[in-house]
This record gives sequence, structure tokens and C-alpha cells, in this order.
Amino acid sequence: MYRITKEFHFSASHQLSGLREGHPCARLHGHNYVVVVELAAVELDETGFVRDYHDLAALKRYIDEELDHRHLNDVLGDDGVTAERMAKHFFDWARARWPEVTAVRVSETPRTWAEYRP
Repeated sequence: MYRITKEFHFSASHQLSGLREGHPCARLHGHNYVVVVELAAVELDETGFVRDYHDLAALKRYIDEELDHRHLNDVLGDDGVTAERMAKHFFDWARARWPEVTAVRVSETPRTWAEYRP
């Protein structure tokens, strides 16, 4: 199995509801997000790729135009915009365009990651 990944970055705010009193994530706050999309294929295409990295520019455009420097609760229409749910959101968005997508990871900090892999 061949696997490739591509990393994307953006900054945005969010606020989580339903947390215990005093939880810092219940307050409005932001992150410098890192999104990593993974693609895999048993065989390479005629040019020797799982998928041409240039094809993934559509994800960069989506992130830059719709999510970067936005309040994610407003954009994604949810008060539970967790890294886990964002990983699933990005997976669904990417998989609808590229069938080779196998997983998406989202990081809010350099030491934390959430991954969606069906």
C-alpha cells in the first residue's frame, strides 16, 4: 500500500459548550490548526502517484476561503467544534473529492492530535 500525506495550516477561533464550569475551552479561544490529509492506493497511477499533490490545492482554497481567521462555530454551525469533529468534517469534504483519502488528522496544539479514519 502506498500512502501520502499533505499538511495544511490555518488560524481560527471556537468555543465549546457543555463543558464543566471553569473549563478553559468553554471560553472563546483560538488555535493555529494543522490539518493532515492522508491518501492511499494499492497501485500508483500512470505518472507514479497515489494522487498528484497539486490536486489537493482545492482543500487549501477551502481552508483559506472558508475557515482561516473565522469563528468555527459560526462557519460550521455547531457549538461542539472539537478537533475530533473537525477531523471528520475534513475527511468527508476531502473523500467526496478524492476516493484515495483514508484519514485526516487535526491538531490544535503541537502536542495534541485528533484523527478520523473510518
